[in-house]
Amino acid sequence: MAVKACLNGARKPEEHPALPRSPAELARDAVAVRNAGAFAVHLHPRDARGEQTLAARACDAAVAAIKDAAPNLPVGLSTAEAIDPDPLAPPAAVSSWRQRPDFVSVNLFELGWAGVARAARQAGIGVEAGLASTTDAEELARSPFAHRLLRALVEVDGGAEEARAIAQLIPAGIPQLWHGYGERTWEVISAGAAAGHDVRVGLEDTLVLPDGRAASDNAELVGAAVALVGTL
Repeated sequence: MAVKACLNGARKPEEHPALPRSPAELARDAVAVRNAGAFAVHLHPRDARGEQTLAARACDAAVAAIKDAAPNLPVGLSTAEAIDPDPLAPPAAVSSWRQRPDFVSVNLFELGWAGVARAARQAGIGVEAGLASTTDAEELARSPFAHRLLRALVEVDGGAEEARAIAQLIPAGIPQLWHGYGERTWEVISAGAAAGHDVRVGLEDTLVLPDGRAASDNAELVGAAVALVGTL
């Protein structure tokens, strides 16, 4: 069982004072969460206006900064349609990156996900499949990509039971990583770790620690998750 850190997501800077956005800030947090016990980081690069982007200039800068600061830490980028709703944009963007991440997350509930996965594999980038429902898990089981994945992400707005329902439909042999959002985050992390799966935490998913106190930064969240996993 291991903990991945999700550094920023789609959050706005006013949501938390320690939210990293620039390449330098992302690199700083990557080092901090690695030191707190994270095995990898997931992030949403920002453009000059502070907006999420798939553009090569911003993505290359973010990945390069983290690789320079933490050379052996795997780096993953999001390809969510909230970043660019054009289903043709993510595959083209992935192919344009020169500082390639180690993996990308691809949501199976979004139009064009297979094209993104194909482009990533052709570029030598690992693929995580985001599953938010049992329908997504069933689609994964039918997909030719099923056993070519780095891992399957069980990512739910609900609690542990929702995560378990998705997980039981994931084909055997595919590594799983569980995570929740908001107030259910720690419930899902606990259930995932208890089941022997990797988990994820960071300011993208939650702003509070298991006891409800506000987290000071990503490193504190990761440290709390590492401690929780260690007790299970």
